[in-house]
Amino acid sequence: MKSKKLRLLADYHTHTLYSRNNHGKSTIEENVEEAINMGLKEIFITDHGPGHLFYGIERNKLKEIRKTIDELNEKYKGKIKVKMGVEANVVDYNGEIDLKPVEIEVFDIINVGYHNGVKFKNIKSFWNYFIMNFLAKFSSKIRKNIISKNTDAMIKIVEKYPIFMITHPSDKIEMDIEKLAKACAKKGTYLEINSSHGHLSVEELNIAKKTGCKFTVGSDAHRASRVGKVEDSLNIIKEANLDIDDVVNVDFE
Repeated sequence: MKSKKLRLLADYHTHTLYSRNNHGKSTIEENVEEAINMGLKEIFITDHGPGHLFYGIERNKLKEIRKTIDELNEKYKGKIKVKMGVEANVVDYNGEIDLKPVEIEVFDIINVGYHNGVKFKNIKSFWNYFIMNFLAKFSSKIRKNIISKNTDAMIKIVEKYPIFMITHPSDKIEMDIEKLAKACAKKGTYLEINSSHGHLSVEELNIAKKTGCKFTVGSDAHRASRVGKVEDSLNIIKEANLDIDDVVNVDFE
């Protein structure tokens, strides 16, 4: 496979102006137009979930986003499919995300990841994420314990919610990739090979691929010009000698 050229079929991780405070730089339509220019057949609009204190979607804008995406699907019918997604946040180590039940119904797909700048639901979860993960740098015992908690919290979410993919696993905080991948394999949830954060790494991918889970590639674009730009991820796939059939949005040219 290393000698063959890979191409992206769809971008499952892009941000727009709806990720607040200029975190996303482009409109939804600008992202869609770039995806069409890149020859993609599908694009997910996945702005940060509302639990992010700095970049999260404003809840009162969800209907507006839904309307815009529905209109763009009509406008570009036959050229590309646009799905309304979200990059939800882990907000509780008991397995909760920052979406209300009524909001979950609005989205076509839900991605989820750990992020800094999130308002956790309780002190214990705040303590685990910020304090224990920091202390883990200085203690192997703490590190082992908090990796288990980080992983278990994400697995609870995968088992409870209709999660499409885990974004940049082990980027913000460490997780047990093998244990997470096994859980995702059972639920049909994908692990992302993120082209902006370097996770999954080659080492992590070599661990995860043995579990039978499937993968996606995402640009994590924060401006239209980055949509579909996943060269780093494609290089990781080649280096790990991953079976291309295990990556749902990549194929040979």
